[in-house]
Amino acid sequence: MKRNIKKVAVLGSGVMGSRIAAHFAGIGLQALLLDIVPKDAAESTKPEERNKIVNDALMAAVKSNPSPVYTKDVVKRISTGNFTDNMKEIASYDWIIEVVVERLDIKQQIFTEVEKYRKPGTLISSNTSGIPIHLMAEGRSEDFKKHFCGTHFFNPPRYLRLLEIIPTPYTDPEIIHFLMHYGDLMLGKTTVLCKDTPAFIANRIGVYGIMSLFALIDKMGLTIDEVDALTGPIIGRPKSATFRTADVVGIDTLVKVAKGVYDNCPNDEARDTFVIPAWLQKMVDNNWLGDKTSQGFFKKMKGSGGEKEILTLDLKTFEYKPRQKAKFGSVEAAKPIDDLKVRLKALATGMDKAGDFYRQFHYGLFSYISHRIPEISDEIYRVDDAMMAGFGWEIGAFESWDVFGVEGTVKKMRDAGYSLAPWIEEMISSGAKTFYKVENGKRLYYDIPSRSYKPLPGGEAFIVMKNFENETVWKNSACRTYHLGNDVLGLEWYTKMGSIGGEVLEGINQSISLAENKFKGLVIANETPNFSAGANVGMIFMLALEQEYDELDMAIRLFQNTMMRARYSAVPVVVAPHALALGGACELSLHSDKVCAAAETYIGLVELGVGLIPGGGGTKEFVLRAADEMHEDEPETITLKNRFLTIATAKVATSAHEAFGLGILRKGLDEIVMNQGRRIAEAKKSVLELYDSGYVMQAQRKDIKVLGQSALGALYAGVNGMKVAGYATEHDSLVAKKLAYVMCGGDLSEPTLVSEQYLLDLEREAFLSLTGEKKSLERILSVLKSGKPVRN
Repeated sequence: MKRNIKKVAVLGSGVMGSRIAAHFAGIGLQALLLDIVPKDAAESTKPEERNKIVNDALMAAVKSNPSPVYTKDVVKRISTGNFTDNMKEIASYDWIIEVVVERLDIKQQIFTEVEKYRKPGTLISSNTSGIPIHLMAEGRSEDFKKHFCGTHFFNPPRYLRLLEIIPTPYTDPEIIHFLMHYGDLMLGKTTVLCKDTPAFIANRIGVYGIMSLFALIDKMGLTIDEVDALTGPIIGRPKSATFRTADVVGIDTLVKVAKGVYDNCPNDEARDTFVIPAWLQKMVDNNWLGDKTSQGFFKKMKGSGGEKEILTLDLKTFEYKPRQKAKFGSVEAAKPIDDLKVRLKALATGMDKAGDFYRQFHYGLFSYISHRIPEISDEIYRVDDAMMAGFGWEIGAFESWDVFGVEGTVKKMRDAGYSLAPWIEEMISSGAKTFYKVENGKRLYYDIPSRSYKPLPGGEAFIVMKNFENETVWKNSACRTYHLGNDVLGLEWYTKMGSIGGEVLEGINQSISLAENKFKGLVIANETPNFSAGANVGMIFMLALEQEYDELDMAIRLFQNTMMRARYSAVPVVVAPHALALGGACELSLHSDKVCAAAETYIGLVELGVGLIPGGGGTKEFVLRAADEMHEDEPETITLKNRFLTIATAKVATSAHEAFGLGILRKGLDEIVMNQGRRIAEAKKSVLELYDSGYVMQAQRKDIKVLGQSALGALYAGVNGMKVAGYATEHDSLVAKKLAYVMCGGDLSEPTLVSEQYLLDLEREAFLSLTGEKKSLERILSVLKSGKPVRN
């Protein structure tokens, strides 16, 4: 049966329900969001009173930060109502998702109502995080059972990529196949097939990990600040680490899941780990539940000077104290190591307290996951996928075990008294030494039943650059160029924050030249946490500080020429950004033949934030696009003004969808890829499509209409108005006027047609002049000290 999803009904408008509805609306579907009628409106006939709960919940979600929607107009696709008056409307919907309170009796009541109106064949699922799925299916019709399963989204649904799919014994396998594919392709999710076991996969492993850390606190005498320092980005985990994560999730929620595992998993060999420590129970009794009660493991206070201060709970005295910066010798030594796998190896061999902590923590984790196969999953990769997509781990648990060295770690674990599932010994005895390996650009996983390696599902749809290491065509210390097959090259770089310096520019130029000589085209992408935070501002700062203006001029020319090389090459160049794509990374995208951007791409020209203007062709490109967008039926200055404001306010698109509205992505040409893991394969596909359609290198433009003095005066007046009103400093005004001068084509007496090179020269001159400004250098230094990317 061919199944199309056009309309989705979400039953329950709490934190999860409202955000799930927003996510479906974000991909273009019509969503119906229902909830109960308020008690005080039971007799009312006014829709605004009867729908107050659902409407308030939706508005709260839309206003929340981070935003659950890609663009604000998404809300227009969401209609609201209540269970009493509007349940009948579900008859015309293609998928019904239950997201009400976690009580089986209430869910069963909802499903009874659903059965009255649901059209046969309609998908029906529950977003429960812990109630057994099969219990919810009991007593329902055969058609209901056939089309029913668990679909467990993680909060917030837009940003956490995990979607656990949990079938019952009655679920039609075709339904599961459809949802696994739909969730991946359309919702951008890592879909993980789970067994109907307590807490499914991610929460079972994740909560074990947190509870085991709680036990290590007592055993090793560690503090909250020390554990969070040890379990955050240093080991490829989120900044929220352990205790901050618990505060965000809710300590009561954590306790509930832990108790659920303890009560419902009598045969779990690590069951005692889920016993709630006395100090944790005391926190629940005190109603110190984390963010929802404004205090948990951490508490925000106002200091004596009115500044915000974060205090940490002392678990011995139960008093909040100033946070203490934790320092461990092995951790400090490992921090400069950029490669996560190399860093993990170094941390695991540390001879101090931190090294001991890492060994105990990982040995416990490895033991636990070995025993969960085949209880919660038959395949190891599903466990790793769930933890990476649901808990934000950069590297999965079994993959971490590979880094430690499976055979050697097993011996150490056995000597230390940790138990292992029998299949681990069987795997090693069979000659298999790793859980994963790469062959011919494909990643394989160890399949336990067959005792052999099998390809990970997805095949050509998921290209991972590093899997093509044996197909390296060219490299330097910052970049690698791979042959991705089908005569398409792929370039990636792995600098800090993806910064674009001389070596990355060399990589782009070399890769284009190689592609022109022997291949069909080039994909530019990477798989680091961020595509790129922009140009190497540290290099710019040093050259400007030392007044090496000739070298700085050469550096800017190189950047501009490289961007133009990407635009005007003999082969198609497709860029596939994700996460941060700022400054120079945005300029590279602007000059590519096509952009295949992940939905979660935050892209913009942010140079004004450090007192500069876009100097790598970004200003030129915005002028070019403004000229092409000018219409006879509106003032010519309107389009230019909008483009000017986008750069002058350093606007960053909060999604790839928003980037179209800012004019960074091009309608009808550039593409949004919902699943970040698919963007490189989509980019490769686009290269081949462009090549096969007869790609021809275009000539540089010489017909760009600039408005000169007719627009310059208006822009200057606007800048002066902002300064007078106190919205811009003297320096801000100077930078904005330099930008206006370039975007108007200089002080021309009348509108004129100019070339791209003319605009690039103006852009470069303005950029150079601003590097000599003290305020600009101060701003650059401030960004360098913060270690954070330039933002608006």
